[in-house]
Amino acid sequence: MPATLAPLLRLEGITKHFGNVTALDQVNLEIQAGEIHTLLGENGAGKSTLIKILGGIYQPDAGTLWSEDEPITLPNVSAADRYQIRLIHQELSLAPNLTVAENIFLGREPSTLGWLRKREMNRQAQALILQLGLTELRDVTATVSTLSTAHQQLVEIARALSQEARVLVLDEPTSSLSELEVEALFQTLRRLRAQGVGIVYISHRMEEIMRLSDRITVLRDGKTVGTAPASEVNPQTLIRWMVGRDIKDHFPRPSHRPGAVALSVSDLSNANVADVSFEVRYGEVLGLAGLVGAGRTELARALFGIDRIDKGTIQIDGKPVRIRSPRDALRQGLVLVPEDRKQQGLIVEQSVAFNITLPWLKEWIRGCAFHYKTRDKMVERTISRFGVRLSDAEQPVRDLSGGNQQKVLVGRWMEHPPKILILDEPTRGIDVGAREDLYRIIGELVSQGMALILISSDLDEVMNISHQIGTFRAGRLTGISPAESVTAEEVMHQLTGGSSA
Repeated sequence: MPATLAPLLRLEGITKHFGNVTALDQVNLEIQAGEIHTLLGENGAGKSTLIKILGGIYQPDAGTLWSEDEPITLPNVSAADRYQIRLIHQELSLAPNLTVAENIFLGREPSTLGWLRKREMNRQAQALILQLGLTELRDVTATVSTLSTAHQQLVEIARALSQEARVLVLDEPTSSLSELEVEALFQTLRRLRAQGVGIVYISHRMEEIMRLSDRITVLRDGKTVGTAPASEVNPQTLIRWMVGRDIKDHFPRPSHRPGAVALSVSDLSNANVADVSFEVRYGEVLGLAGLVGAGRTELARALFGIDRIDKGTIQIDGKPVRIRSPRDALRQGLVLVPEDRKQQGLIVEQSVAFNITLPWLKEWIRGCAFHYKTRDKMVERTISRFGVRLSDAEQPVRDLSGGNQQKVLVGRWMEHPPKILILDEPTRGIDVGAREDLYRIIGELVSQGMALILISSDLDEVMNISHQIGTFRAGRLTGISPAESVTAEEVMHQLTGGSSA
């Protein structure tokens, strides 16, 4: 990392209050030209607030921002743009009904005398995609709403990188990307670093943090805990800084006491998956590994009755069942926790209590009578059992951290536990402490006899949490192996078509 006399940006004593809550308390951060500086901390530590101050979305209540020894103010997003500060938010902000190219150049479309030069815009978008190595977006005329969550994330990245940046801020950019897509993104970031761009990187994935970072700053409870070169710290030190304690086993595999076959699938096919056959037993975790777009989410949607099944059979407890809707799946004891919790799982504008009790309205609303004591007991059980951190059960779900939102989404189904639980990207965008909680919850559910299917883009997670690992490629399940009998390298070979384990 080249040394400079003055950092590109320096934040000193940044403090921010929201009512009586102190989100940031005397936070310091500096960003040098030509460095990747990771900002690390649990959900709620203040990372998002800090980068929104960098982006001109929030203004600090105290403290000073400096640009190369000149004090500056960022009263709005336009001011941040003038200083060439580009933010890639964790929450996507795309126009779903526009094409990839239209989203990349939204507000900056090439035009002549007010006429859009669409062909030129598509050509420029195509050139950018190739330059960034984001080959999954080669069809720049595709409508964004038709893309997977992972590919939408790549559109967001491409849009930010379509403009010259002095400082680039990325909030969980790899949360839904495959290993190959992550590596392509890292190559782009390293190239930008070599060009002198200062990069602020936020991630909960410790392995990629240690591989990518030059320096690391840790926040806890809105305060700066420490800053250190990545070469001088290890993951355990960083976790201790983040949570104030040691987490000894980051991936605790649940005990394995498999029972009878819970779910058996034979030759299941539709427009997205082909001839998929597998079984999962009670008291067992079946992990599905695959590159983004391989068809794992599409399989989950078919099993849950969202997508049509063209052929094949599904058996639960050895009996054939027909699942043509989520209602059918729920009646058979099968639940899907989707990958996009905010768009597909929760009603974020509604309260925590509303979301927890939503599947069970008939139990506390009978006719015109509202049995609030019954409702409140459901809410209390979920909050207590799953350790949901919140100020009040009536606060909107949107105000919770990602980890606590996920606990609400999983926990609400445990009022009447399902036989089979499908978790699609359950730890996407949640911190190491919340992950530990979620892994504990998974262990408890499996030890109680539940059958669980885990879909994750984090190969370490699949390898270490699962008892059986299925490899998914191009809509097909290419094999299932005991987790302890295969290596990560062998799994990656199967996922990419390199060889079979």
